[in-house]
Amino acid sequence: MIGVGIVGGAGYTAGELIRLLLNHKEAKLDFVYSTSNAGNKLSKVHQDLVGSTDLKFSSDLNPEVDVLFLCLGHGHSKAFLESNAFSESTKIIDLSNDFRLEHDQHFKGMDFIYGLPELFKEDIKTANYIANPGCFATAIQLAILPLADIHLLKADIHVNAVTGATGAGTALSETTHFTYRDNNFSHYKSFTHQHLGEINERIKQLQTNFSSEVLFIPNRGNFSRGIFATAYTNFEGSLQEAKRLYLEFYKDAAFTVVCEEDIHLKQVVNTNKCLLHLQKHNNKLLITSCIDNLLKGASGQAVQNMNLMFGFEETEGLRLKANYF
Repeated sequence: MIGVGIVGGAGYTAGELIRLLLNHKEAKLDFVYSTSNAGNKLSKVHQDLVGSTDLKFSSDLNPEVDVLFLCLGHGHSKAFLESNAFSESTKIIDLSNDFRLEHDQHFKGMDFIYGLPELFKEDIKTANYIANPGCFATAIQLAILPLADIHLLKADIHVNAVTGATGAGTALSETTHFTYRDNNFSHYKSFTHQHLGEINERIKQLQTNFSSEVLFIPNRGNFSRGIFATAYTNFEGSLQEAKRLYLEFYKDAAFTVVCEEDIHLKQVVNTNKCLLHLQKHNNKLLITSCIDNLLKGASGQAVQNMNLMFGFEETEGLRLKANYF
């Protein structure tokens, strides 16, 4: 049994992480750190935990904890680690974007590994520090990396993806308010979304000669959670050849599934799955990718990484059924 600490315990990703860890047979919550909520029951903030735990938020840290999850806002993890020291044996999994890019992966003697298990499983198993991928980045990379792996990305990749309101976090703004989201649809950060950095680095790690663009349009949907992404690019082979390629690439993946039938969000919400579907139109290959942005796109993938780091069964705590109805 390992002891787990969570920093930044009041947000959506922390709430999902707590829910998963309370039902993980190999992990026990040591502390959930939040100075603004210290002394309050976790269930006062995360009301889905009523009746599941009497644990309270803490203003104290245990520097000897076995694994620490950082659920802080982007840009805050580095500052936290600058001012707080942990044991050399403490493994750290960061859910922000602070350590995902190559030039940020070395920090204060810590070497962060990019935590996409479908690509870096063996590295994750021996890692002490993990940079958990972004939610859009996870959905999009799992859609296109099999092509990059055998150098078949020879043209621009066009991506359109829509995320639920939880993708923006708990802070209210004009575009997360109910009256804006309800019966509405909009795009934002077109061609400039911050997840493009990690997506392009992973592509070029596999296919060094990639010189085209990933043209990404992120959208806000009028639902709470999930990401539905479509990506298309040139592909000279047949649909059957593409399917064989994807099935081979993901043959050992615990949660990524290549589907014969069309896919939709209800199949993945509340799960750690990524579902993929392929379609060929003339010389274009369309790849559809669906994930839960809070689970496979954040907390579920973080627990998957923890399982690999400690030698637990990869699916432990993550055998979740979709909220289909």
